[in-house]
Order: sequence, then C-alpha cells, then structure tokens
Amino acid sequence: MKTVGEVDALASAAHAGQTDKTGVPYVEHVRAVAAGLAAFGDELVMAGLLHDVVEDTGWTPERLRAAGVPPRVVAAVEAVTNQPGVPYEEKIRRIAADRDATLVKIADNAHNSRADRAARLPEEMRARLAAKYRAARDVLWAAADERDVEAIVAVVNPPLLEELRERRELRERRRRGA
Repeated sequence: MKTVGEVDALASAAHAGQTDKTGVPYVEHVRAVAAGLAAFGDELVMAGLLHDVVEDTGWTPERLRAAGVPPRVVAAVEAVTNQPGVPYEEKIRRIAADRDATLVKIADNAHNSRADRAARLPEEMRARLAAKYRAARDVLWAAADERDVEAIVAVVNPPLLEELRERRELRERRRRGA
C-alpha cells in the first residue's frame, strides 16, 4: 500500500513539466484538489493527487495498481477520467453515481472555478468554463451530502460557500412553497 507521500511523489513525477491553462505547474492543481479531500481520509487524498494522471500522462489504471496504489483510489481515478467520445455532461452524471468520484470531482471543480485562476484566462474561455463548471456543480452538489460539499469548498474555494448558501436558501424557499 502506498502512503500519501509516495502518491504525492508519483503525481509530481507523472506531471513533471506540465502546466495548467494558467501556466502554473500542474502538480499544484492536483495538490489543491487533494487538500480539499483531507477530511475524507488518505485514500481520497490519494485519489485527488492522481485524479488526472491517467487522463494527462502515460500512467494507466493497471500501472497504478502494479505500483501499489490502493484499489479504491484507482477506482476513483478511473471514474473521473475522461473517456473518448463521452460528452462532459454524461461524464458528470456518471461520476455523480459514485460517492468517491463525486467528492474528487467536487474538489476538482472547486479548484478549477477559483476566480484567481480564471482571471488568467482569456475572457471567452473564462465565460465558457464558468458556465460548464456551474452546470457540473448542479449535478455534483446534488449527489453529495451538503456537509461534504461544504467541507471541500471551504478548503479549495471558499467564495463558493456563498453559492452553496444561495442554493440552500432556494431549496428552502421551494420547499416552503414561496
């Protein structure tokens, strides 16, 4: 069984030389996602660290298993990995059926939605991604316990707590028939 430190080193090596859309070393993104999952235990932290490794590097699920990555971690990574020809909206619905994958994707979405990251993107891309990520939150947040969403968002992107509060108030108004 791998430790979080060993998985962090694996993720760092796998993403070496990669940068995100804003030019930041990619490993910083996966570490931010992992930090948001700390309240859920080491295996979800590992899944956060590795969530993009199959999609964006030469690593495969089989290679992860052979390297000693726990089965639960590999399963979550596989669940959040893009599949060729599968539309994003369908991917999000598939993820929402798996608790671990949902929590990983909530943390990923929260980090991708950070205003400081988005500010570095061209306006057209920023607007397109903001709409895409908000639509994904509609599905992902509904599939998770609100306390879990709050725990992740509080770490990864605290300004999203306001959106969570607004959604809660809207649900309450609808429930009351207002």
